[in-house]
Amino acid sequence: MPDTSRNDHAQRREHRDPQESFNPVPRLMLGLIAVLLTWALYYIYAARPDTRPALGDRRTADVLAAVPAKAVDGEQIFGANCAACHQAAGTGIPQVFPPLAGSAWVNGSEQILIQILLHGINGSIEVAGNTFNGVMPAFGDKLGDAEIAAVTSYIRNQWGNQAGAVTAETVEAQRKHTDGRSTPWNGGAELATLK
Repeated sequence: MPDTSRNDHAQRREHRDPQESFNPVPRLMLGLIAVLLTWALYYIYAARPDTRPALGDRRTADVLAAVPAKAVDGEQIFGANCAACHQAAGTGIPQVFPPLAGSAWVNGSEQILIQILLHGINGSIEVAGNTFNGVMPAFGDKLGDAEIAAVTSYIRNQWGNQAGAVTAETVEAQRKHTDGRSTPWNGGAELATLK
């Protein structure tokens, strides 16, 4: 006959299987949710999304005209569009991208430099005694006249370059001069004919 006292002792040693008890959401949490929900509904009602947006800005045209427009920053445009290839110091990358520092193309005719920015270059160009054969993208569709004037003036007066500033009117005139052109300049040989 089996020893039942041992089995009884083993059963008494074991705990019952756990059961999930009823744990309601605390009343404080329910109150907080109710307050937030009430506030959200009031906010939506009070915001009046059907009002005219023009009523939010009460400035007149005279006040807006008196605020000076921010000048175009050539250094910032250069950093965003040109520095990756020509480097922040204008040194370029040897055998890949030409330098702008000390370049005759930068210090020479402003019209040629503007045309390079407007239409880009595809082909070989000699800069500082080295020949570069690559592609420079056109910025005529991406940048406005004031922006091209600002970046051109910036590179013509940095890194030892001492050329004159370029005006937006000059860029506008150059843009009109080659308005029908849709292809990049074919290297330095074609650019030299612009002189």
